[in-house]
Amino acid sequence: MYIKRNISWGIILRFAWKNLLFFTIYACLVFGLYHYLNWNHIDIPFQPLSVIGIAVAFYIGFKNSQSYDRFWEARKIWGGIVNYSRTWANNVLCFVQNDRNAQIQLIHRHIAWINALRIQLRQPTSFSIKENKSVERLFDKHGERNPVCSGMELLLDATEVDDLENRKNVATHLVKNQGLQLKKLLEEEKITEFDKQVFHNNLEELYNLQGKCERIKNTPFPRQYAYFSTVFTWIFILLLPFGLLNVFESNLDKLEVGNNWWYIVLMIFFSVLISWIFTTMEKIGSNSEDPFEGRINDVPMTALCRTIEIDLRDMLDEEHLPEKTRPMHNILY
Repeated sequence: MYIKRNISWGIILRFAWKNLLFFTIYACLVFGLYHYLNWNHIDIPFQPLSVIGIAVAFYIGFKNSQSYDRFWEARKIWGGIVNYSRTWANNVLCFVQNDRNAQIQLIHRHIAWINALRIQLRQPTSFSIKENKSVERLFDKHGERNPVCSGMELLLDATEVDDLENRKNVATHLVKNQGLQLKKLLEEEKITEFDKQVFHNNLEELYNLQGKCERIKNTPFPRQYAYFSTVFTWIFILLLPFGLLNVFESNLDKLEVGNNWWYIVLMIFFSVLISWIFTTMEKIGSNSEDPFEGRINDVPMTALCRTIEIDLRDMLDEEHLPEKTRPMHNILY
């Protein structure tokens, strides 16, 4: 999640430089053919092009709205994970009496669960968006592609970690192990049947939240909206310079602009500017489709996991709490 109020031009250019270069070369080519090779037949009326532009703008607006809904739902789910994590720790400390080791195990296993879920959600899929190399290098520098069980030896005993190494869905098995330990505590009469029911309601809600995350992660944004948004945008962009030939020629002749080079510069500039605006609007929607990829606009799961860990360890009265996650290049992961 980008935390600075204004996005730096360094970040913008990482995403846009290839398109800006292409738009400039393409516009120069079209205007050069028209003016210097006298291909006067290639200009087209701007009116039909403006209709296409309006339709594309509405289509992109719909896509961006739906993409933002996916991001906001994901953020609300992780807000629920934060709240139920604190509830879990509070229940453990209130219900499990006279067994400090059990309290630590239940709370540490929960910390392992949130981190396992985070790493699972960060793994790329076949429909994950691919950026240019300069953007990917930034994400590789900051992002997470660790094995799911990485670092769990600090939270769980070695036997449990070895068992989790062979599991397909580590987060699911961690919640299952919480239930098995609660069963054992009930048999040892360290909690009551009522306590166990309260705990299992909490675990059920954690499974629900995990399932909601997996639904968003494993269900791509409908391809018919995502793909044709890109297609229609590029159709408009590729036709744009041909329409601007007609607009600038008719209007600048009325203004009696004598400098032919200035006329060409203005056409190239506005062609590149309009093309960049439309591609940026389209890319904003594309980058919001998958909110768990660990990219610039995604849910800051690493920071949320660290916040939960600090809160839960503090509730255990542990010393030397971990530091809050700091943003890197104004990006909070």
